[in-house]
Amino acid sequence: MSGGEQKPERYYVGVDVGTGSVRAALVDQSGVLLAFADQPIKKWEPQFNHHEQSSEDIWAACCVVTKNLRETCWDKAGHFFDLPDFLSWKATGVTARSLCSLVCKWTYSAERGWDDSFWKMIGLEDFVADNYSKIGNQVLPPGVSLGNGLTPEAARDLGLLPGIAVAASLIDAHAGGLGVIGADVKGHGLVCEGQPVTSRLAVICGTSSCHMGISKDPIFVPGVWGPYFSAMVPGFWLNEGGQSVTGKLIDHMVEGHAAFPELQVKATARCQSVYAYLNSHLDLIKKAQPVGFLTVDLHVWPDFHGNRSPLADLTLKGMVTGLKLSQDLDDLAILYLATVQAIALGTRFIIEAMEAAGHSISTLFLCGGLSKNPLFVQMHADITGMPVVLSQEVESVLVGAAILGACASGDFASVQEAMAKMSKVGKVVFPRLQDKKYYDKKYQVFLKLVEHQKEYLAIMNDN
Repeated sequence: MSGGEQKPERYYVGVDVGTGSVRAALVDQSGVLLAFADQPIKKWEPQFNHHEQSSEDIWAACCVVTKNLRETCWDKAGHFFDLPDFLSWKATGVTARSLCSLVCKWTYSAERGWDDSFWKMIGLEDFVADNYSKIGNQVLPPGVSLGNGLTPEAARDLGLLPGIAVAASLIDAHAGGLGVIGADVKGHGLVCEGQPVTSRLAVICGTSSCHMGISKDPIFVPGVWGPYFSAMVPGFWLNEGGQSVTGKLIDHMVEGHAAFPELQVKATARCQSVYAYLNSHLDLIKKAQPVGFLTVDLHVWPDFHGNRSPLADLTLKGMVTGLKLSQDLDDLAILYLATVQAIALGTRFIIEAMEAAGHSISTLFLCGGLSKNPLFVQMHADITGMPVVLSQEVESVLVGAAILGACASGDFASVQEAMAKMSKVGKVVFPRLQDKKYYDKKYQVFLKLVEHQKEYLAIMNDN
């Protein structure tokens, strides 16, 4: 791509059913015919001047010509890459795929490889041809060195030296998990110091959130993706929970409130972000009580974009109960707090599902944009009852990616060794255990909200 943002190409299929054949063409937005295919259709003449054709045969011919068109814009493709693997190929010229991308997104099994029956079932059996050459027949764990490193062309483009090691990649959220979960926690008073790394849950929280837990043996958690072998930390199984909207939901609730223009003016006057201002405003209006108690009669169910984990129900909607007529800045601040709490309650919901299935989690490791918000972090600690570890480097995804490069260079013997050396604890936030009873009640209400939503749906669908 050059010269700014490029719009995706869109194409159209025109089908003409004639007397003797079905014809199809692939046409672009300028009306240019890019590909053509035709297929004869059968005719019968049971008696003179009587002609018959089969609707099933015509439909079959339509299918043939359409597939032939695809195979004509389709056969030209040499490789199909997930984005991280495409970038690795551009850097090294190596078509090897990362185990992370294939296992998490492409239905690849670390033990059994590709499943031919799946591709045939969805009509993409041509992916199986030539030993899966188009989708990857060399699959490498994250951190393994690719080929001979940077090609001369890529090195020139990047301003680096040819031959610099390039690692098999990770999906961005998984790189964030890698960048935080292996930190040396000695001296911070954390229970996980004497526990295996499987006691840690990495939460990568930004526009949406991912919850990454690892285990020595595969654990199947209803509503949570995985288990995926070696998809994040080599030698460990990964379960990946998630929330469809988190940072986006907070923005939605705050920016849609009637008091948002006033908030913008006041935050700008103080040279603060709107969220820093809201946090300080909450401290102002809480008086003697803990700030979280301001939402005693305001509750939010956060699935405004469906539930990813642990219910895996895209039909669920968001809910708010306890609204009043007031629309002032106090009202906005408390709604913001209730939304942050709802996201943390959703994390607790995911953790409980993972623990019920066999995980044992004692400590949260947060990274991503929302981990920079002290209210968001404290609410996660208070509501889950677990300490939250924040990295010394806030850009944990980049640290995770650099860990892969360090392994590929040969400077570390394993990803685990590089994690322990390169991941640093910046701050630990402990839960206010004296508030546990209050948040247990909030959690009870939280679960009732989705229970009631399902009851309302059943009532409305009852014939």
